[in-house]
Amino acid sequence: KGKVERFNRLVDSFLSEVALEKPNTLERLNELFQVWLSECYQTKPHSALGKKTSPESAFRSDRKALRFVDPDTLANAFLHCETRKVDKSGCISFMDQKYEVGLSFIGCKVDVVYDPADLEELTIEYEGHSPWKARKLVIGERAGQRPAMPSHLQAQQADRSRLLHAAEQKHQERRKEQVPAVAFRAIWKEEGDNV
Repeated sequence: KGKVERFNRLVDSFLSEVALEKPNTLERLNELFQVWLSECYQTKPHSALGKKTSPESAFRSDRKALRFVDPDTLANAFLHCETRKVDKSGCISFMDQKYEVGLSFIGCKVDVVYDPADLEELTIEYEGHSPWKARKLVIGERAGQRPAMPSHLQAQQADRSRLLHAAEQKHQERRKEQVPAVAFRAIWKEEGDNV
């Protein structure tokens, strides 16, 4: 906490000095801050380091060799990880996009390892399987469009009423069944008064 307070005092003193200089650009402000940081902080002896040693000389006198991190290890250190459940279609929903994981993982919870700056490809991890890549699910240009119906299945223009035609046929069949029956009205009209 004391180191942070000491550095904040250094920045405050820089701000009061740079106000007199009135730099016009951010680049000039950064240049002046680097000069101030180097001359007034890093090369100035600090009592905490002992024997009037500056932070820069303490850093340079360290005999341990600098270790450089492997670029892949460094890249993996800044990746993010979240858990998602694979849906019935073998996909996961991630950041309002669908990614295809695989049908064999339906219902499983998988770990999604990703770089927030690049969401085109995700790394999927699941216990017992080596990590694999999942890409955004791209639905084709023909998806969602219905193909044209074959002509024999399309709606045909009606030239007559099928219902009325069927009713007329039924009516004629019924009349044929009723013809043999005797109708006394017909006899009354033919014979006159003699019944």
